[in-house]
Amino acid sequence: MLMGHADEGMWMLGNLSKQSRKTMKELGLQMELSQIYNPKQPSLKDAIVSFGGFCSGVVVSSDGLVFTNHHCGFSCVQQHSSVGHDYLRDGFVARTREDELPNPGLYVRFLLSTENVTARVLSAVKNTMSDSERTSAIDSVRVAIGSEVTAQDSTMTGVVDAYYGGNEYWLSVYRDYNDVRLVFAPPSSIGKFGWDTDNWVWPRHTGDFCVFRIYADYNNRPADYSANNVPYHPEYVAPLSLSGYNEGAFCMTLGYPGTTERYLSSYGIEEMMNNTNQAQIDIRTIKQAIWKHSMDSNDSLRIKYAAKYDESSNYWKNSIGTNQAIHKLHILDKKRQVEDAVRAWIKNASTEKAKYANLFDNLDSCYKARSATYHAQSYFIESFLSGPELVQLVLKILNFDSTASQNAVVASLKGIVEQYANFDQDIDKDVFVAMLKEYRAKVDSTYFPPFYRTIDKEYHGNVKAYVDTLYAHSEMTTPRGLKRFLEQDSTYHIMDDPAVTLGIDLLGQLYEMNMKMQKASAQISTGERLLNAALREMSVNGNFYPDANSTMRMSFGTISGYSPYDGAKFDYYTTTKGILEKVKTNIGDKDFALQPEIQSLLRSKDFGKYADEKGEMKVCFITNNDITGGNSGSAMFNSKGELLGLAFDGNWESMGSDVLYDAKVQRCIGVDIRYVLFILEKLGKADNIIKELKLIPANK
Repeated sequence: MLMGHADEGMWMLGNLSKQSRKTMKELGLQMELSQIYNPKQPSLKDAIVSFGGFCSGVVVSSDGLVFTNHHCGFSCVQQHSSVGHDYLRDGFVARTREDELPNPGLYVRFLLSTENVTARVLSAVKNTMSDSERTSAIDSVRVAIGSEVTAQDSTMTGVVDAYYGGNEYWLSVYRDYNDVRLVFAPPSSIGKFGWDTDNWVWPRHTGDFCVFRIYADYNNRPADYSANNVPYHPEYVAPLSLSGYNEGAFCMTLGYPGTTERYLSSYGIEEMMNNTNQAQIDIRTIKQAIWKHSMDSNDSLRIKYAAKYDESSNYWKNSIGTNQAIHKLHILDKKRQVEDAVRAWIKNASTEKAKYANLFDNLDSCYKARSATYHAQSYFIESFLSGPELVQLVLKILNFDSTASQNAVVASLKGIVEQYANFDQDIDKDVFVAMLKEYRAKVDSTYFPPFYRTIDKEYHGNVKAYVDTLYAHSEMTTPRGLKRFLEQDSTYHIMDDPAVTLGIDLLGQLYEMNMKMQKASAQISTGERLLNAALREMSVNGNFYPDANSTMRMSFGTISGYSPYDGAKFDYYTTTKGILEKVKTNIGDKDFALQPEIQSLLRSKDFGKYADEKGEMKVCFITNNDITGGNSGSAMFNSKGELLGLAFDGNWESMGSDVLYDAKVQRCIGVDIRYVLFILEKLGKADNIIKELKLIPANK
């Protein structure tokens, strides 16, 4: 929490301190900082995109090719797949531009500039304001600033984000492109090699990459999908290095990390661990087992549920690892030691006593005040709002806004129709039954939604009978209900539909929970903001970075192996030899199944110019760069700004990194760009893609 490691931090490009700039040069950076970030002329940041708002990517050709992770493009690949065209199993290659597949709802976002607007935002705050009044005043100014950007240029979006717990505010100006098409996806046996078994684990042998292309109008401006659109021509194209890397070499990642809680109090971490994380572990373990059983028995169901299973299991395993790391690395104890230091500083800093006098007492009492309700809400969200898809479909339909813009209406409808297309009623009923049972087992009856009384009184506690009846009498289990709703069918009264009634009950229960916690939650927000401010004031010369908040960040460090425990030393790279070893030692395990033709390709060692100096094919490598969720697909650059690979994961030993960075074990896992190129050329025969890329020969 108090800066002490050169490789720690997710830094804002427009607000790099002198100390960070100096450290980057000492680690080996050969570029000028103006070549990385410059809002007035092309720079490296112009090759970086937020991919769909949930991942990152990098532009690698003058015709708008984007490299990101396979798991980031997984849902797009799944949407285009069928039993007859199983792109998940077999991969996908567009041989011509006409073969590239559109993806409604997918966008990429480019950062144009950033600006500190703290003074303007906080000028709206008065000392007499309550917590809620303060929030409302700040939000109004943030919206106004963002609107000014769009008024200036309709293709730009302005977003004002909070930094340092709400002590600073910065404006980011973006331009979004909404026509993004799938160009290449490797077979999942490559792109997901290791699947759940290897997820968040090193050593890794996953070819986690996917290729898309951005399209624009004839003026290179954003445009909705049209057959008349042309490839986007970027401001900056990232070159690809064939030279590889050595241990200790400089490495820099650029991307859009999601959220971290490095400055969160020990009270907040304990709450997260015991509620949010534990609810994900308990509920998703059950839900995913039901999905997996059905997926393994039927190819059609496997394709339907592949993307949602992938997303769910990723965060499920993350929660398991995070909770284990919090215990193993004694993170709560370390946080409390820092808080003790803050207490001592407050006691001795007479001028700060008034502002911070009751900081920790208030945090303690407010977290305790909402403890029971927060616990219930965590399981409520996982069990019902993120559980049965029938509930999700009902809530989407209830929230459908027919008065929105045509594009928004079309996108919303497509999203609902797509979810129906990947919905299986029998599986969903099994999930709902399991969720009802698990919620009852984990939550106090005070927080039971009204339909539990119906189950107990009318169905004598028979959950399956209740669910069977619900699905049998609801029109919302098929698109027919959506159609009747949209057509305003006079014979269909949506509010009488039992699934709709259930959805409304759930919304009412959620509202009650939020209201019950409202006062404590507002005071917790204030307390966490004050703690963040106190930490920075206490160490006025510290080199503090803000928590990740889905804005563009840079992390830097070196390529480095590590020792996970006594007697073990992990190297900094893996090779195709390890792929074949895992296949051989895990016969019968679908996570490590690899088609015979791919095995033959790897055994042939026909690596060409993509081989390393030993003639081997490196697959993955690790650095001590600081990353988190959202960094998936982030570009990993060498000291010259040449692409070395794509970040796609962290390691198991550092799963507590969102709350505390540990320099000894935290590692960023990336797929080697040479392995990406090898698969494109030798397996995919995608010479059309290779020809577009700017390849820097080895040792140049």
